[in-house]
Amino acid sequence: MEKKMTFKMWFNLILFGLMGQIAWNVENMYFNTFLCNSIYGSASATAVNGSLTIVDAVAWMVALSAVVAVVTTFIMGNLSDKINNRKLFISFGYILWGIVTGCFGFISLENTQKLFHISSETAVLTGTVWLIIGMDCLMTFMGSTSNDSAFNAWVTDITCPKNRTTVETVLAIMPAAAMGLVLAVGGIIVTKFGYPIFFFGLGAFVVLCGVIGLFTIKDSRSGEVNKDANYWSNLFYGFRPSVVKENSSLYLALVSMCIYCTAVQVFFPYLIVYLQHSDLDFINNIGTLFEGGNLAITVITLFVTVVLLVLFVTKVNKIGKGVCLVICSVLFIGGLIVTGFAHTPTMFLVGCGPFIVGYAMLAIILGAVIRDFTPEDKTGLFQGVRMIFMVLIPMVAGPRLAMIAAKNSTITYVNDYGAENVLPSSNMFIIAGILTLFIFVTLIPLIKKGLKTDKV
Repeated sequence: MEKKMTFKMWFNLILFGLMGQIAWNVENMYFNTFLCNSIYGSASATAVNGSLTIVDAVAWMVALSAVVAVVTTFIMGNLSDKINNRKLFISFGYILWGIVTGCFGFISLENTQKLFHISSETAVLTGTVWLIIGMDCLMTFMGSTSNDSAFNAWVTDITCPKNRTTVETVLAIMPAAAMGLVLAVGGIIVTKFGYPIFFFGLGAFVVLCGVIGLFTIKDSRSGEVNKDANYWSNLFYGFRPSVVKENSSLYLALVSMCIYCTAVQVFFPYLIVYLQHSDLDFINNIGTLFEGGNLAITVITLFVTVVLLVLFVTKVNKIGKGVCLVICSVLFIGGLIVTGFAHTPTMFLVGCGPFIVGYAMLAIILGAVIRDFTPEDKTGLFQGVRMIFMVLIPMVAGPRLAMIAAKNSTITYVNDYGAENVLPSSNMFIIAGILTLFIFVTLIPLIKKGLKTDKV
């Protein structure tokens, strides 16, 4: 049965999709810069040398957050199926998510020292780092309850194969839009008012989003809901061999997504820190992109990137999802290799062209394929399985691979107190590109099996 998207559905899709991605972007990118610039940047050399390195702290934060996200999605996704009420989990989840986000505005070395009555500089830094990691896990619990389990299941509930590419395209735009807003608006707020105001403001907007959802979201379950099913048994439903065999195309798509997401997590958590502190000095040298011959290269790169994105988005059904997946994988890998060897902001931007196209379209098409092959009456049950492949494995393995790049890195960050921190180098892009090559191992059999379902 074809499902038509109403204005209210699009409103909630965009509102919750955008605000959710803004919150996740802040967690994945700004928490790292918060650690680097505010926490480690305010610590003495003695404290830094006696505590976790920035790379280790980020790796622990990303890994533990991933574990919490997956466990939460299993429990809450299954529960939202059992209760058959997505609205409750989405709205109240966002409200609590915003409150926890705002609490980050109170975290500092000074407040940790006062709260726990610690005198040792090393202990204060270590305690603050682990406090941030713990709060990040709590924030992840709220975000995964509302966004990863309930919201994603709700999107699957209200869509069908005919409109999912369009819906996934809109959802795929959200991370880029969120990143732009976070970098632009967030950068201004952090620079002028500091991190506390930034976290307070973001938290308030997320809370407001949850309140709006109480009045606008309507549940739409098309499949038959079995409320008598055993809750604890259903937690492990997706691991049954018979289920994996019956949904082999779904699991091939999930493994493909896993490889892609792991490659992204190799560089994504460190991207802003890299652009701020690498030899490129991208933040301060961005003006060179609009000078002399660099201007022509910049304009051509941006134009080609936009044209390719529009081409794939509008013609993906005509070209074929399988062909598009192969082409976009090649573009993603090629772009990563070019950015890995880039020594100027202009060359970095040239690599970003194919890299952005591949990055965006792989997420769009694989996301649509995963929704197509997800059983409609068990969308909540499969959200936890999806999170293992899209979050747990990538966010544990990706940053660990980035540590290989950090060990051979010549990029260091020296704070105002003379403490030196080693940061990941451009090798992280090359490692990500090599890793993405393995995506063809699962893409080829997935394409051979067919990417069309028997659902309308």
